[in-house]
Amino acid sequence: MGTFKIEGGHQLKGEITPQGAKNEALQILCAVLLTDEKVTINNIPNIIDVNKLIDLLENLGVKIQKLGNASYSFVSDDLNLEYLQSDQFKKDGRGLRGSIMIVGPLLARFGKGYIPKPGGDKIGRRRLDTHFEGFIKLGAKFRYNREEYFYGVEAKKLKGTYMLLDEASVTGTANIVMAAVLAEGTTTIYNAACEPYLQQLCSMLNRMGAKISGIGSNLLTIEGVKKLGGTEHTILPDMIEIGSWIGMAAMTRSELTIKNAGWDYLGQIPNVFRKLGITIEQKGNDIYIPEHKDGYEVQNFIDGSVLTISDAPWPGFTPDLLSIILTVATQARGSVLIHQKMFESRLFFVDKLIDMGAKIILCDPHRATVIGHDFKSTLKATTMTSPDIRAGISLLIAALSAKGESTIHNIEQIDRGYQDIDTRLKAIGAKIVRVD
Repeated sequence: MGTFKIEGGHQLKGEITPQGAKNEALQILCAVLLTDEKVTINNIPNIIDVNKLIDLLENLGVKIQKLGNASYSFVSDDLNLEYLQSDQFKKDGRGLRGSIMIVGPLLARFGKGYIPKPGGDKIGRRRLDTHFEGFIKLGAKFRYNREEYFYGVEAKKLKGTYMLLDEASVTGTANIVMAAVLAEGTTTIYNAACEPYLQQLCSMLNRMGAKISGIGSNLLTIEGVKKLGGTEHTILPDMIEIGSWIGMAAMTRSELTIKNAGWDYLGQIPNVFRKLGITIEQKGNDIYIPEHKDGYEVQNFIDGSVLTISDAPWPGFTPDLLSIILTVATQARGSVLIHQKMFESRLFFVDKLIDMGAKIILCDPHRATVIGHDFKSTLKATTMTSPDIRAGISLLIAALSAKGESTIHNIEQIDRGYQDIDTRLKAIGAKIVRVD
């Protein structure tokens, strides 16, 4: 188990460039299974979760060639479908949440798709019903082996239909879209997720020959085609990492420039940080955060009531940044209520912040009230363990702002979502050491 040793209390300074978006990469990589022609993907992040999926695709028989630092080509012209029934696949698939999205492309192209119950963050229940209900409506037969937690769908031919999703699941929408592009007839998906990463997937599929309209809305119409071709695609910068750097700059009162941030795809993120009193300036496609010498003050609602920050499907605020918002609020001037609606275990890391001296009241599994210190009392260094990706980066941000040396164990969780994070942080002045 890896460990970070962090000497906190130091200001950072300089420029940092966000990696390619993890959540987009997982969708885009699964889409290469839809064609036997070459697909080239650029700006792929070098992180554990993405590398696991690339390994899984290679085990399935995808021909993969590394073209550059973050560019790969994929050719899925001779797949080993027997791998899907193997013990190795059951092991590989369980280790990665994003593996669920290979099912849609395999079902569309080969008439069958299988997956073990996927792993990933321990942040609460993450249902797969939306995925499989969509496949069933397209004409697939569903089966589930309870002893092995193994899911399967099979169909001789998928047929387009109308469906109203029970929730605007991002991975569920992506999976169903990838199945529907090769179905016979027209598929209409209402209450579809419309995150930028899903828009990217749909645009890529259209370049491959798909016919998807309504991109960017919650009503997608897909006219099925018989075959898709190859294409080249570049992944967006990771908005979650961008939010992490904004929070890190504020907590350490550092002057930081985030390069090539893809400002047009950030949605509510800059606005929510501004509600905490953080100054964010757009400079072209870059984000500039000045040194907050006098701290930052929470903006109450216009009637004077305590600010509430909650997550919601796009274009609402992403749940992946609520842990960071909560951490940043511990040093704000004022109070804020954090309402995590989607996952019932995501706020349980706050006990570690409380141990560091933060004033947080955990109201229930979904809500926490934070009373900011206004930097009059800094957080204290401690030893902690990262429970998931987003809590891990939040604890790292807290440690960088705290006095003394903090230790964070189980940093593999952080590595799942952040590429070479210790090297990149050292380049802007962080005192961080990786210990194996």
